[in-house]
Amino acid sequence: TAEVLGQAGNGLVHVTMTAAGEVRSVKLDPKIVDPDDVETLQDLIVGALHDAARAAQEMQAQKMGPLAGGMGGLG
Repeated sequence: TAEVLGQAGNGLVHVTMTAAGEVRSVKLDPKIVDPDDVETLQDLIVGALHDAARAAQEMQAQKMGPLAGGMGGLG
């Protein structure tokens, strides 16, 4: 249930995700919402999701590192 934070646009878009990859929340700074430029907002959300997924993978690797080392090369 550990959570990670992903962000994009210098912190204008935040995504909170569990280490297992479940998205918990998306927060947008109101100044980034421009009805005439929806594509940029979409790109920023995707970027924040990717950043959160990367952070989740790093967290999983840190937690599994000691366990994976004792598997005798099965991984």
